Amino acid sequence: MKFPKVYTLEQIAELISCKFVGDADFPIYGINEIHVVEPGDIVFVDHPKYYNKALESDATIVLINKRVECPEGKALLISDDPFRDFNKLTLHFKPFKSANVAIAVDANIGEGTVIQPNCFIGNNVSIGKNCVIHSNVSIYDDTVIGDNVTIHAGTVLGASAFYYKNRPEGYDQLISGGRVIIEDNVDIGALCTIDRGVTGDTTIGEGSKLDNQIQIGHDTLIGKKCLIASQTGIAGCVIVEDNVTIWGQVGVKSGITISEGTVLYAQSGLGHTTIGGKTYFGSPAKEARTFFKEMAYIKKIPEILEFIKKNSN
Repeated sequence: MKFPKVYTLEQIAELISCKFVGDADFPIYGINEIHVVEPGDIVFVDHPKYYNKALESDATIVLINKRVECPEGKALLISDDPFRDFNKLTLHFKPFKSANVAIAVDANIGEGTVIQPNCFIGNNVSIGKNCVIHSNVSIYDDTVIGDNVTIHAGTVLGASAFYYKNRPEGYDQLISGGRVIIEDNVDIGALCTIDRGVTGDTTIGEGSKLDNQIQIGHDTLIGKKCLIASQTGIAGCVIVEDNVTIWGQVGVKSGITISEGTVLYAQSGLGHTTIGGKTYFGSPAKEARTFFKEMAYIKKIPEILEFIKKNSN
C-alpha cells in the first residue's frame, strides 16, 4: 500500500510514537507485507525467528521490536508492538468509511453494466463495461473490476483478511488496507468470498472462471484462464499460475505456488508447491499416478497377508 505522498522517517515515527534509527529525512513511500515489499516500504517483524528475513528483504524500513544493527541503506522504527503500530499506519492512511447509500457516489460503473437489486457497491469501486452484477452482491471499497465480468448472487468481494495475532486477552486482527482486482472476462459464481489484500491486491486473472461457494484468501493471485470448482478454499498469499484446474472441495495451504497447467482432483489437500503440468490427488496431495498406484498396492494387502498365512503353516 503506497502513501498519498512521500513521508520522512521522523514523520512516521511521530505518527506511531516510536524511536527510529537512520536519517530523519529517510524517505518512506508505503507499507507492505514481506512477500510484496519494495524499496521505500515499511515491513514489520515482531519475532526473532523472522528478524533476518525482514532485515534482508527489499523493504528499506523495518518496524521491529528490538534495536538491532541496521543494514546499510536502510532504517529502523523501534516499537514495543510492531503489529499494533502497523495497524495504526493502515488505519491512518486507509481509514474505514461508512456508507449511507447502496451504491457509493464515487463508484465508477462502465457503459452497459447491469447492477441487479439489493447490491452494495462501496467507495472508490471501479466496474468496467458490459458486466452483470446479480442481486445481493457486496463489493467493498476500492475493488477494481474489469470488462465483461459476471458475478452471481450473494458473492462478497473485499472482506477483511483472516489474519490474527494471538494475545493473552484474545485474537488481534491485522487490519486490511488492500484491494480485490477482478480482470476482464472473469465469471464468479454465487456465494463466493474473495478477501482483500492486507496491503496489496488479491487478484483474479483474465478469463478465469469460479464456481459457486469458493473462498479466496488475502493477497492470493489467481492467473489467467483458471477453472476452480465449488467449495474450494484457497488460503492467503497463494500464487496460482495460468491454466490451472482445481476441482471441488480442494483445500490449499497459504504461501505456496500452484504452477502453470496443474490439475488438482476433487477433495485434495495441497500443502506444497506443484510441478507445472502435473495432476495431483489426495490429502496430503501427491501426483495422481503415484497415489493411484499406492491405492492399488493397498488393495492387495489382504491377498498378500493371506498368502503369507498359508505359506507359514
